[in-house]
Amino acid sequence: MSPASSTQRRSPARQLAALYRERWEIESVFAEIKTHQRGAGAVLSSKTPEGVRQQIWAHLLVHHALRELMLRTAATRQLDPDRVSFAETLRSARRSVTVTPGSFSPSPPGQSIANPPTGPCGRAPARQTTP
Repeated sequence: MSPASSTQRRSPARQLAALYRERWEIESVFAEIKTHQRGAGAVLSSKTPEGVRQQIWAHLLVHHALRELMLRTAATRQLDPDRVSFAETLRSARRSVTVTPGSFSPSPPGQSIANPPTGPCGRAPARQTTP
């Protein structure tokens, strides 16, 4: 038995083609993060290992949120999620965040950097410090 025939039995062509497609999907995800989301030529700006880790996690979380939005959009429109464009989803998310400032805020509704909570006499509450 030749080595080629042994390889063919262990890895049939259809199985290899399917695996190649799956591998290509991860390359597409890397391109989405590095080229579209972060921007071509942009580098991580942190100067410390912890800062770099934080930036990487931020990029991964944003990517996850965008992919979740794509899944919900596909489900609503009864589409295959692979038919929803990542680049268009990213552009749409950026427009919604920049056109309506404060619409995407971790602060409670009605509270933002531009509208901080106030304490007595209209001043911001004093920061509590821990000993």
